[in-house]
Amino acid sequence: MDNYSPQESNASRLLNWLKNSITARMVIIGFLTLVLLIPLFMVQDLIAERAQRQKQIISEINDKWGDEVILLGPILKLPYRSFKEKHITNSYNEVTTESIEEIRYLYLFPDQLNISSQIDPRRKKRGIYQTAVYKSKNTITGNFSVPDINSEDILEENLLWDKARIVFKTSNLKGVNNQLKISMDGKEYNFSSKFQGQDRQSGNTELFIMESSVLKQESVPQKKSIDFRMNISVNGSSEISFIPIGKTTEAELSSNWNTNSFTGNFLPFNEDKMTDDGFNAKWKILDINRPFPQNFNNRLPDLTEYAFGVNFMIPVDEYQKSERATKYGFLVIGLTFLLFFLIQTLSKIPIHPFQYLMIGLGLVMFYTLLISISEHSSFLTAYLIAGISVILMISLYSKSILKIWKFPVFIGLSLIALYSFIYVIIQLESYALLVGSIGLFLILAGVMFVSRKIDWNNY
Repeated sequence: MDNYSPQESNASRLLNWLKNSITARMVIIGFLTLVLLIPLFMVQDLIAERAQRQKQIISEINDKWGDEVILLGPILKLPYRSFKEKHITNSYNEVTTESIEEIRYLYLFPDQLNISSQIDPRRKKRGIYQTAVYKSKNTITGNFSVPDINSEDILEENLLWDKARIVFKTSNLKGVNNQLKISMDGKEYNFSSKFQGQDRQSGNTELFIMESSVLKQESVPQKKSIDFRMNISVNGSSEISFIPIGKTTEAELSSNWNTNSFTGNFLPFNEDKMTDDGFNAKWKILDINRPFPQNFNNRLPDLTEYAFGVNFMIPVDEYQKSERATKYGFLVIGLTFLLFFLIQTLSKIPIHPFQYLMIGLGLVMFYTLLISISEHSSFLTAYLIAGISVILMISLYSKSILKIWKFPVFIGLSLIALYSFIYVIIQLESYALLVGSIGLFLILAGVMFVSRKIDWNNY
């Protein structure tokens, strides 16, 4: 008499269903794909952590060398007397009027402002990280014309010409490496820093104020136009820019750096600004080109948003490209699993879920290799090394599973095409969506073509 166990019969049927059912294999493969998202997300966190570490190191280098530079000035600061009436009521309800005097300031911009800047950038490294720093020599010339104060309702006799000063502002006091002075009609005046509470709530780059000593009578534009000249040598990092405060502002910036970009509200007008040896960019900006006047009464507003200049870019950002590559990780894992699933279904060769898991982990390993190698070489080199290594590993491993060479060769070629396709998408910007959509359409069409031979009714 045979011993019959209903539990063993049910377990056997379940095991056979898991082995032979396409539905069961699809569920298991889908589950494994979701599980592999965990290490994929961990790789993305690793990239974000390394990118943040890069920013910290670059910030430390820039802080020691000198941050980005914004230059504003020179500006004529002209005090004047202002009077306001104050009504006083005494105990007998008699009202008297008292005139109170206060000192206010008129900030006058130059009529002509000429900027000539020679910039010497270089790469500064710490370990595997690097940033762009520079030394710059800037010559600023121009003139102040006799101001027209009628529009400001200020009387000529209330102007305190004997207390006029020149104001100059910069975002980077630390980087200034020469004694700052200005020549006004042949007379020189030294600048000194003026302490002020900085507004850190505005979100804009803070500018520090320097003021000259009091101008002599022959140096103020009270009766005639006064020419000025000043030289400033300043170290900075990443970017240098100027604010066009002249009624006519002309600037010429030159350097031997050829991977820069021009920033701000105004672009150079000369077409030959970029060469293989660097750049020589020229600007001409009129007062009607910018939305602020030639003078301000009592308060000098924040004008940094109207600056123009140049950014010294490090050409590539490996972490950004690696992050973009990981976003296609789910696609790579899903399509590779789909490829093995179709081979398994059509060839009847069994593939264990553990083998699917090993293949998936091999695909995830591509991204850790990519980020680690790209820190020491170019992104293309890292992509080639990581891609070839993973493709060879998976192809050789699939040979041990599928026994014959034609399937591993097909898998290897498919992975080469897939990784090449993703690399092209990463490099593209404007056409990334178009190329990606066409590529996915072709992949879907190929899967539909191959799967048409499967008789789904038998499963």
